[in-house]
Amino acid sequence: MKLLHIDSSVLGPSSVSRQVSAAIVDRLRNATPDLAIVYRDLTQTPLAHLSGRHLSASQGAVSEADLQQDLATGQAVMDEFLDADIVVLGAPMYNFTIPSQLKAWIDRIVVAGKTFKYGPQGAEGLAGEKRVIIAVSRGGFYGAGTPAAVGEHLETYLRWVFGFIGVANPEFISADGVQVGPEHREKALAGALQAATNLHAA
Repeated sequence: MKLLHIDSSVLGPSSVSRQVSAAIVDRLRNATPDLAIVYRDLTQTPLAHLSGRHLSASQGAVSEADLQQDLATGQAVMDEFLDADIVVLGAPMYNFTIPSQLKAWIDRIVVAGKTFKYGPQGAEGLAGEKRVIIAVSRGGFYGAGTPAAVGEHLETYLRWVFGFIGVANPEFISADGVQVGPEHREKALAGALQAATNLHAA
């Protein structure tokens, strides 16, 4: 059993999403002693955003020498994702959506012929056998029925993009209101950590 652990917060150890994603991984590690874990910190080893040169290379154009290393890194990212049975993702909300470094990672794994394909019925996801667990932190409250619900473009986007590649039911553990005040932060973090502890192992 292989687990891929991804963090994307720029806040280091003080990050709520990092604390919760680590707790999720600890829970699964304790429940599955032979679990092999690969960790990627998208702020320590950021991926380049896609460019016209990347797209040209993907369509068979000869790539310049300075792009070769980046293409190799992108292939390594794809291989990590394809090899994983479980993906644990730390995803804080930045300006109502995902961090740009997380978007750069998603752009490397949502690739036609690898994680989805087009057929007579449209797009078909190819990664549906994976379990995806996402630790979300949000500064405010964006749940259904709240005034800010229309501005929630983190969980909604991640549900859609993972669904597009075949992961129909990604699991979310959320800590909301972490910027409202210290009391709200501690309560949200405690609740998310407890949810991680209660996570079913299989």
